[in-house]
Amino acid sequence: MKKQRFTIVNRLGLHARAAAQLVQTANRFQSDVTVEKEGMEVNGKSIMGILMLAAPKGSQIEISVSGPDMEEAFLAIAQLVENGFGED
Repeated sequence: MKKQRFTIVNRLGLHARAAAQLVQTANRFQSDVTVEKEGMEVNGKSIMGILMLAAPKGSQIEISVSGPDMEEAFLAIAQLVENGFGED
């Protein structure tokens, strides 16, 4: 399992478009992805789960990935989050 804490850096936080990008990226891989914020853990492949986190800019989230392609999945998801989902 790979696990790391990230800070949401994009101005609008983890809103619908950013959440959709995260879910779309996670679904490219076989590995299980979970996202946790303040004790609430959700499936990283579920748009509703990600939106329920209500993570504004500056929020801390923890992403965990486990499975056969976890290295590649983790790298792709980490880059997406660290780059602010391609936003400002």
